[in-house]
Amino acid sequence: MDTTMTVGFYLGDRLRAFNVGHIFGVPGDYVLGLMDELINSPVELVCTCNELNAGYAADAYGRMRGMGAVCVTYGVGAFSLINAVVGAYAERVPLVVISGAPSRANRRSHLMLHHTTGDLNLQYKILEKATVMAVVINDVNQAAQQIDQALAACAHYRRPVYIEIPTDIAQQPCPVSAAPPAFAETLTDVDACAEAVQEAIALLSQAKSPVILAGVEFHRFDLEDKLLKLLEITGFPIATTLLGKSCIAETHSQFIGTYVGALSRQAVHETVEKADCVLCLGAIMSDMNLGVYTAKLEEQRLINANSEKVKIKHHYYQPVYLGDFLDELCQQWHNSPRHNLDIIPAASLLSEPLTPTAEQKLTNAYFYKRLNHFLTEMTDPQLVISDTGDAIVATMDLIMPQAAEFIGQAFYLSIGYSIPACLGASLAATDRRVIAIVGDGAFQMTAQELSTIIRHRLHPIIFLINNDGYTIERVIQDNVYNDLQPWKYHQLPQVFGDCWSCEVRTETELETALEKACHHLSSPTFIEVHLDRFDCSQGLKRLGAALKSMNSH
Repeated sequence: MDTTMTVGFYLGDRLRAFNVGHIFGVPGDYVLGLMDELINSPVELVCTCNELNAGYAADAYGRMRGMGAVCVTYGVGAFSLINAVVGAYAERVPLVVISGAPSRANRRSHLMLHHTTGDLNLQYKILEKATVMAVVINDVNQAAQQIDQALAACAHYRRPVYIEIPTDIAQQPCPVSAAPPAFAETLTDVDACAEAVQEAIALLSQAKSPVILAGVEFHRFDLEDKLLKLLEITGFPIATTLLGKSCIAETHSQFIGTYVGALSRQAVHETVEKADCVLCLGAIMSDMNLGVYTAKLEEQRLINANSEKVKIKHHYYQPVYLGDFLDELCQQWHNSPRHNLDIIPAASLLSEPLTPTAEQKLTNAYFYKRLNHFLTEMTDPQLVISDTGDAIVATMDLIMPQAAEFIGQAFYLSIGYSIPACLGASLAATDRRVIAIVGDGAFQMTAQELSTIIRHRLHPIIFLINNDGYTIERVIQDNVYNDLQPWKYHQLPQVFGDCWSCEVRTETELETALEKACHHLSSPTFIEVHLDRFDCSQGLKRLGAALKSMNSH
């Protein structure tokens, strides 16, 4: 490594060392010099249509690569980005937020500068609350150390960090350390871990109908192999939370489906809620992951282990790292018999034959059943992205084949996430065919990022579900605020550039479109799927019924 680099070049070089090959962003006068240095560095700058979309793209990129990065101008850029940063924080996504800033001289002179309110500390104070570390680089001699500390914090905590670089700093040379600092590995209290495992095995060994409920931390901390080992030696059935979906191959013989309280298929929520011991691992216990709190997971039968601690009934064991807990649990379980339980695998959903009918109007149920089969028919590894709304509820029962992955903002639930996420994920995982499912309401939020997908010659398959408005809101409570101006969605891609698009209304039209999509690799495929206004997933119907029941008491 060179002993001196510019601050901006060093930042790009260090990001590349963390497997970040692309930075998403929007130019502005406070960040142009920094962007020049990033362009010269080993990373590629991908400019998006707006800053919020850049944040969503970097978020999805970070989920796939272990870290994502976004670079924006001061004030108007950073404040437009904040919603994406908060979403990444909520869902434990490693995201590096980089902002240009007014020069140090301008800051000292207290000038009323454009893109600001006059308070040049406001942006820092806001971003500080949405990140695990926030730094302002005001001294070139400290720049490398501050950058290294921020990136190490991002990787360690799997959450966003903020780096602010004034215009007169970005292109200045800075001394570089030969050995960048890193956070120490998470330390587990060995005795606490041993006691937690002892109590867990005592409960699990006595259980007649145990079940594993796996969450998102298997994705974030790369612990999938440990989960597979646990399944093999215990024989337990496994369900995942919606945010943890695809943390194992969903064709696995012990996988029963996605558990989201009352939203789940009956067989899934009965298995989980009637279990006499639930081994809950790496889950964020948010309202959506728990079916808007329709989940029934009694404390007395719950073993809850996450990245930092284990809770069994009213007993807390910490610090206990999830990976260490799993290792010790697997080691100690060898003294216990493997369970041979009656398990109905989720993959049995694929055994239902589908015969398309020429004039049969498409329904929500048919479309997602057909999409389930479509995923297994594809030969390329897939990455499925679902937007917020009925789409994310309906996709919970899609079966992710071997090596397929699923991305959905199942905790933060920001509408419009999927199209820019499609951009970020496509660039992060070039070996995968990205399939995005977005409702018409969500698409109207971030539609313009389809143009960036086209610009970079990516070839995802995008399904636009057109059911005339905000369906998930209609199920909860309907009024004129759920109505949208109807767009001719399938014609819009032609405005942006080269993209194959069509609209489908019948089962056979869908078949023709799927056949074309499989072989169209030169540009994006955009399929507008027409459904009736109140035609929604069974999961959403179950949610609506559960909410009405809860509200009536």
